[in-house]
Amino acid sequence: MKPLPHDYEVELTGGPQGYSTVSAAGLPDLTTAPPAEYDGPGDAWSPEHLLLASVSSCFLFTFRAVARTLQAPFLAVDAHAGGIVSRVGGVTRFTDIVIRATVTAAAGASVELLQRAIDKTTAHCLVSSSLATPVRVEAVLQAAGGSRSVDERLKRTA
Repeated sequence: MKPLPHDYEVELTGGPQGYSTVSAAGLPDLTTAPPAEYDGPGDAWSPEHLLLASVSSCFLFTFRAVARTLQAPFLAVDAHAGGIVSRVGGVTRFTDIVIRATVTAAAGASVELLQRAIDKTTAHCLVSSSLATPVRVEAVLQAAGGSRSVDERLKRTA
């Protein structure tokens, strides 16, 4: 990792209606629009979907780094991020965000080390740590092939 602080910039172009384009140097453009729930077209990345994608991507990338540091080999992470938007105290916001992740352990991997990696990831994910809404992580460890569990199926909610 490069020394902190890191600086990120994004450009947005759009008009009074319809789609917008988000761009950043060296990256492909993204077409964005309001979701169908806010009378948008429903066929483009919305800010709500981008937030959940950011939370789940950060979970994976942080888990990779932590697992590598702990020498806890794994084969895959499959994650589903879901969020609920509601009105609280007169403010519309995400009131619940949950990541449901299945971590497939490599042969001979330590269940304890993988669980420690999940716990550290949950506590240290940059994006989740930056949000006012807590992000819950429900993670399950499974053996390669997914047909049977690693010692036991572990489910944790952080």
